[in-house]
Amino acid sequence: MKINKFVKNILPYFIVELYKRKHKNNLPPIMNEFMQNFQEKQDLLTDNRFTCKQEDIWPCLHDNTKNTYYDPHYLYHSAWAARILVKSKPREHIDISSSLDFVANVSALVPVKAYDYRPAAITLSNLKTEFADINKLPFDDNSIESLSSMHVVEHIGLERYGDPFDPKGDLKAMHELQRVLKPGGSLLFVVPVGGVMRIQYNAHRIYTYESVIEYFSLCKLKSYALITDDGQYLEIADAETTSMQKYACGCFWFTKE
Repeated sequence: MKINKFVKNILPYFIVELYKRKHKNNLPPIMNEFMQNFQEKQDLLTDNRFTCKQEDIWPCLHDNTKNTYYDPHYLYHSAWAARILVKSKPREHIDISSSLDFVANVSALVPVKAYDYRPAAITLSNLKTEFADINKLPFDDNSIESLSSMHVVEHIGLERYGDPFDPKGDLKAMHELQRVLKPGGSLLFVVPVGGVMRIQYNAHRIYTYESVIEYFSLCKLKSYALITDDGQYLEIADAETTSMQKYACGCFWFTKE
C-alpha cells in the first residue's frame, strides 16, 4: 500500500489517525515501522528537557537520503540572476513575479521592488512588494533600468494563479517587459525551454530558444545559460544544446537596443 503523494513527506498525527480509520487501522509498512520506532524511543527522546507526545509526531519519511534534494531550475536560475546583479550593481531592481526567495535574498545587495499578481506581505529592508498585472505593467515606456521576470511568463493566461484565460497572455507579457525596459537597460528572463514548443495545461508553456529570441525582437541577447533536463548548469549555452532538451530552463540576459 502506497502513501498518497500529497502526504508522503509530511504526515502529521491527525492525518495518520484519519488514514488508520480509512484503512481499518492497516497502516502501510513504512508507517508501522515509524510508529514502532517512536514508541520504543519515546521516553528516551525527552532527555528530561522536552515533552514528546504521540499527538505531536510529524513523520518525515523520505528525508533520509545520501544527498540533499534541490530543484535545479529554481536554485540555478536564482543564482545566475543574483550573480548578474552583483556585477551590474543597479541603483534599483524591479522584479515581476519571480520567486520570493530570489527577491528576498538579492534585496540584501540592491534595493528591490517586487510586483506580483498575488503580492506577498514581506517585511524586509530594501524590499517593497506590490500588486501588478504583467500584461498591464504600471510603468512608463522606457523607464526601467534593471528588470527581471523569471519562471513567470510561461504561466500567463493558463489560469493557474487566478489570472484570466488568454492563449496570447505570454506574448502580451513579453511585449510589456520590452515596453517598460529602458534603452540600454538589463532584463533577466527565464522560461522552460526545449526542442519542441508545448503547453502542459494548466501548469506552463515550454519554448524553444529561437522562439524566445524572436519574441524579444526589441532586445539583444547579452548571454544565455541553461539548466538541462538532467539538472546540469551550463553558464554558457546555445540553441543546439537547448534543442536536445525536453523540459530545461533557459536563462536569457537581454539588453534593449
